[in-house]
Amino acid sequence: MLAHVTYSLLILLAGLGVVSAFHPPELQRFEFSEPHMGTTFRIVLYAADEATAKKAAKAAFARIAELNAIMSDYQPTSELMKLCEKAGSPPVQVSADLFDVLRKADEISRITDGAFDVSIGPVVRLWRKAKRSRELPKADDIKKALDRVDFRKIRLDSKGRTVQLLLAGMLLDLGGIAKGYAADAALAVLRQHGITRALVAAGGDIAVGDAPPDAPAWRIGIAPLRNPGAEPTHYLALKNAGVSTAGDSEQFAEIEGKRYSHIIDPKTGYGVVGRRSVTVIAPNATTSDAFDTPICVLGIERGLKLIESRDDLAALLVFETDKGIETIPSNRFANYLWKDTK
Repeated sequence: MLAHVTYSLLILLAGLGVVSAFHPPELQRFEFSEPHMGTTFRIVLYAADEATAKKAAKAAFARIAELNAIMSDYQPTSELMKLCEKAGSPPVQVSADLFDVLRKADEISRITDGAFDVSIGPVVRLWRKAKRSRELPKADDIKKALDRVDFRKIRLDSKGRTVQLLLAGMLLDLGGIAKGYAADAALAVLRQHGITRALVAAGGDIAVGDAPPDAPAWRIGIAPLRNPGAEPTHYLALKNAGVSTAGDSEQFAEIEGKRYSHIIDPKTGYGVVGRRSVTVIAPNATTSDAFDTPICVLGIERGLKLIESRDDLAALLVFETDKGIETIPSNRFANYLWKDTK
């Protein structure tokens, strides 16, 4: 199980009003769901028959379960937790999956100047307790936890595929990247089974392959900030891409009259304050998942500047400010908006 659950993305596949020329009659739509990583993974795919669909979905879910056993920070027997037990010790050889996700995490940490940091685990544990007790973590406890937070103290050696946690007591939390990685991995398994028209959704992290046979793209709605159950404010048209939304609609703690998001600023050790939602579109769900959280931390100006600096990203930032709710799309965001064909 991994933290960082959000439900701000909706998959909308029925009643698209698209002409039937897109529809090869030999493909049928199938949908499957299973609980993994603290959320519900949903697979929508198009296959020639039910037996093919079931076999492919079963293999995809097995791959997700495999990754959870590697990356969970809730299961003490996971590979990630066994690595953390050896913090402050010599390098540890790890699986290809764990090394790959840590290498990607390191890349995003450096790009975001530490706004994304998988070594945030000691602080996350404090805030999980605070959410249950409704008591703010003590400042001294946060300071002590932050002493063990520093992505630069995670040493990766690609030649030997080893990881060394240089600080004793380091605790990694992959909640900001693992579900996107798992969605991509499940989509890859479906492709290995000959299924290219598919979507894998893990809460607010979605990976999509080729478009459905009856539409030009997958139609995905972005829920409003204040009322996630209401009609989406924007609809996206995506294929062979990833999209993720981070925000405080589902996960937050109200303590002493203040609303703290589950998204923690690695610099301060406190949950970000102020309603916000960030949706990131990227070439894959690993990347979109890894960027949405740090953009929430960086805020509008710095977050938008980072998005605009990269040709492979687009984003929609929704922040509640003194002026009310501000909705700021990046320059490339309009390229992914759904266009009605009526």
